[in-house]
Amino acid sequence: MQSLSDAELDELVTVARRVRLRTIEMFVASGRGHYGGCFSVAEILVILYGKVMRVDPARPAWPDRDRLILSKAHANAALCAVLGHHGFFDEAELATYSQFGSRFGMHVDMHIPGCDMSAGSLGHGLAVGIGMALAGRADRKDFRVYVVLGDGECDEGTVWEAAMVAAHQKLDNLTAIVDRNRLSLDGFTEDILALEPLAEKWRSFGWHVLELDGHDFRQLHTGLQEARVTQGVPTVLIANTVKGKGVSFMEGNPAYHANELVGRQLEIARAELAGGTR
Repeated sequence: MQSLSDAELDELVTVARRVRLRTIEMFVASGRGHYGGCFSVAEILVILYGKVMRVDPARPAWPDRDRLILSKAHANAALCAVLGHHGFFDEAELATYSQFGSRFGMHVDMHIPGCDMSAGSLGHGLAVGIGMALAGRADRKDFRVYVVLGDGECDEGTVWEAAMVAAHQKLDNLTAIVDRNRLSLDGFTEDILALEPLAEKWRSFGWHVLELDGHDFRQLHTGLQEARVTQGVPTVLIANTVKGKGVSFMEGNPAYHANELVGRQLEIARAELAGGTR
């Protein structure tokens, strides 16, 4: 498997930092936002669009493109920042985020070029991804489908119903990625409804399971390459992440699932991300 060069790694790290800074500016303009979940998923989205997925920003609806479903749709700002970076639309338009009449809102919407599913209510993305993967197989297309799930989202029964179907259908063109930041809106996942042993649960449902550091680009790249060559079963990456990654007072803090930044906190967040001190 081809590995990332040092130059590629440096570029990806820089893009992830820019995505987080862009997300802050979008949330400041709108008044508040889902900082924690956007920051935990940043590297996952950056590596997918930067080094893994087959997409064409000039043709967002290209039939042979790889598909991505952001099932944890409240992380839409991070996805929009990544799509804007890659030229799916003019980045300047992100200044309208969550404003009246804007196509950029708190949740993923297919009016945004590059978005393959409108979402918001948790638990449905994997099932839709299965439909896309089955359609690709029926049409003899070689595109792949990627579904990014929140770990709190895995409390939803529809996730596990879909997981059974994907394994039964042997959908090796489907990859799920669980953003395992261990926090949800109401607190720590293991206090609300314990998910562990999460990897064993996915294995018992017939999936190929990889556990890795969701902020380590090399691990993510290797895992996604392995998913591509795994045959006969779908693959899930359990990406261990930190909610609020990159900003000291946000990291592991459930208060920043959705919040606002003002004054000194805003200054600290911008400075830490701009300097890459975390």
